[in-house]
Amino acid sequence: MDDVIIIGGSFAGLAGALQLGRARRKVTVLDTGLPRNRFAGHSHGLLGHDHKPPLDILAEARQQLARYPTIRLVSARADSVSGAIDDFNVLTSDGESLGARRLILSYGVADQMPDVPGFAESWGTSIVPCPYCDGFEVAGQHWGLVWSGPQSHNQARLFLDWTDKLTLFADGHDIPPDIQADLARRNTPVVDGRIVEIAHHKGHIATVNLDTGRNVAVDILFANPRNKPSASLHESLGVATVATPAGIALKVDERRQTSMPGIYAAGDLTTPFLPSVTQASSQGAMAGIFAQQSMVV
Repeated sequence: MDDVIIIGGSFAGLAGALQLGRARRKVTVLDTGLPRNRFAGHSHGLLGHDHKPPLDILAEARQQLARYPTIRLVSARADSVSGAIDDFNVLTSDGESLGARRLILSYGVADQMPDVPGFAESWGTSIVPCPYCDGFEVAGQHWGLVWSGPQSHNQARLFLDWTDKLTLFADGHDIPPDIQADLARRNTPVVDGRIVEIAHHKGHIATVNLDTGRNVAVDILFANPRNKPSASLHESLGVATVATPAGIALKVDERRQTSMPGIYAAGDLTTPFLPSVTQASSQGAMAGIFAQQSMVV
């Protein structure tokens, strides 16, 4: 039996495994090799790894974990989880049955692309969600922002630290008059109409095409599509969730433990606001440390 099984081996999961391995705890990491940021050419804002491809950072992390004899990395999906604290069972897609005293859920979320031609093809290249991740590289250029709710108003104000040329696309939403007035005061035009196509060349936007017949050229488009957990294991386990503007997140306490004893969670699966590699790594490390401490007799 393992001490901990970690389901999801991206930044959060590997950070948790590192702490557990250094504590000489036996840990198995299950991963499907599909991290959320695999569409991004570079990862930004991660101290010591700024502007490196995220897949390269993960590959280096896996190589570093190889020196810890109690860590096992398995390329497989967790198909089902059962049991309770000190006696969890995980069945993998390879048909292997694994036991562990603790679980860390770090399988992340999957962004749900809207049914707009060119959107998915441009995602991670010229359609991005986070100014802290990609804003510096396109500072001073013409930015577009797709309205997705009240949080977009805060984004529109925030973006002015990077650019003074911002266009907000209402995308069929009714933006309250007071917000429209504030945007006008900030010289941020609001374009009505639904987005029907992203005209692009190899993922680089040419224009945002609207059902009004208008086409608007931008250099970068910020959007926050809804997302959902990459697996449904938390549902079968009965883990509590919280609603977020983009979907749901697993509810955790200050020790990264979920509502179910012995089950911890970290990464984008638990992050309702500004998810990042830095946050995921920190949360994963904390989940690993607190899971280890919970087993000390």
